[in-house]
Amino acid sequence: MEGDKADKVDNVCTPEHCFHAFDALYCALTSSEHISPNFADEKYPLFVTWNTRSSRAGRPPRLRGCIGNFDAMPLRQGLAEYALISAFKDSRFRKIERRELPSLECGISLLTDFEDASSYLDWTVGTHGIYISFPNPSLYPPSSSTPSPLSSSAYLPRFSSRDTLTATYLPDVIPDQGWDKVEAVESAMRKAGWNGAITEETFRTVKLRRYQSRHCVVGWDEFVQWRRENGDDDIS
Repeated sequence: MEGDKADKVDNVCTPEHCFHAFDALYCALTSSEHISPNFADEKYPLFVTWNTRSSRAGRPPRLRGCIGNFDAMPLRQGLAEYALISAFKDSRFRKIERRELPSLECGISLLTDFEDASSYLDWTVGTHGIYISFPNPSLYPPSSSTPSPLSSSAYLPRFSSRDTLTATYLPDVIPDQGWDKVEAVESAMRKAGWNGAITEETFRTVKLRRYQSRHCVVGWDEFVQWRRENGDDDIS
């Protein structure tokens, strides 16, 4: 029974998910025919990440686009949709072009096990991703009367969404950057758009939701082989 459960967990995110996302981008750039997906159309929150692989051995891939959705979506629609959104609409990068396809790898993260943390430090590096939200300090300066250095969000007043800053880091990003928990939360606050001072009082205003993910990555060569195995003799 335990083995069956482990197999189910390990099979949550598979190369087939990556191939489907890669196929969406490939067909959008080449006007080729889509290949029907071969996986269950379950619902998950998801992220699609595009990286550029280096031509030099030993160099890590460079981020080329990453966008996702925290609302559970049917995988067939969601992966295809966010493959294109992350390729064409990530404001940090120019749109991915056809000539880049051979250098790309596609990573899929299916998000699981969402939990409200008791504090901004109530999570584990290498296990959890973090989603933070906090009131814009320029509008609502933190109060020194906050009851605890590790205050739960239950002690915080409510704010409207327009006054709240948010950001997330997927589980694999934090260890890749070599951050500890405080550094990761501080970086997330910068990512959310706060450029002012970050003090212990500012940290206390953070509401943190932790989550885990199932992750898979495929490169161009694997995708080409998959297309050929599914009847595309023209791809090269």
